[in-house]
Amino acid sequence: MSDLPDRPGRVRGSTRKVGVIGWPIEHTLSPVIHNAAFVALGMDWVYVPLPVAAARLPAALDGLGALGFAGASVTMPHKTRAAELVPDLSHDARLLRAVNTIVVRTDGLAGHNTDALGFERFLREDTGFDPSGRAALLFGAGGGARACALALSRGGLAELSVAVREPSRGEDLRATLEGSGTALRVVSIDDVSEVHADLIVNATPLGVHGERLPLPSPVPGVVGVDLLYRPSATPFQAEIREGGGSVFGGLGLLLHQAAISFELWTGQTPPLSVMSAAAVGELAEAGASD
Repeated sequence: MSDLPDRPGRVRGSTRKVGVIGWPIEHTLSPVIHNAAFVALGMDWVYVPLPVAAARLPAALDGLGALGFAGASVTMPHKTRAAELVPDLSHDARLLRAVNTIVVRTDGLAGHNTDALGFERFLREDTGFDPSGRAALLFGAGGGARACALALSRGGLAELSVAVREPSRGEDLRATLEGSGTALRVVSIDDVSEVHADLIVNATPLGVHGERLPLPSPVPGVVGVDLLYRPSATPFQAEIREGGGSVFGGLGLLLHQAAISFELWTGQTPPLSVMSAAAVGELAEAGASD
């Protein structure tokens, strides 16, 4: 028997393993977030980064069970391909055609998508925005945008305008909302000046390098959500604030979807405040070193 003292975060042979599969993976916040939660709850678990190139994804997924992993997060660029490779998909993973969470079971892998439910929780618990009967403007039509649209439609959103460069990019999103009660309108990203919206969501990478998005005329009280959490401030966020609205970055969504993944793997409710503090600390440290 080892005479090493027991201490939080020490990895043993008995430690349960989860990780994040992506490429590249150097800047992910997920290990910081999840390991802080494991330590806070006194759990013998560890979360590790798993850099996997696209060509190696099938082998990596096949190896999760053999290596004793309880599950994994899946991030860019593998979410869509993972949905094609994992045989058992949740309703949301199938509808969005994207997997961001894998649970390893004795009979194989199960694929989930926690983004839509995470966005629902984020809107309710962080922003206080109730989409029922309201109108929203969504920039982008990728996987993150589709998850946001699905969450909003489930919340009773009356009208959704989707701003994209190419109108054909809105077709996948239209299929996602088929049968919902939300009226969908696809518009050019350059033709949003007259769009009415109570909520504006940026689900594009625009803003990472200071790019500006064309926005409707400022409306006091509008709620803005920028799915970016790096950088901490973007022109989109500044313009919403200057127009008298309130704005939220993407860290809250990241935390809520991560919390749902945590629940799927462990069956326990994670300490969201601990996860948030760990993420904020890591971002602050990274910003100080830039």
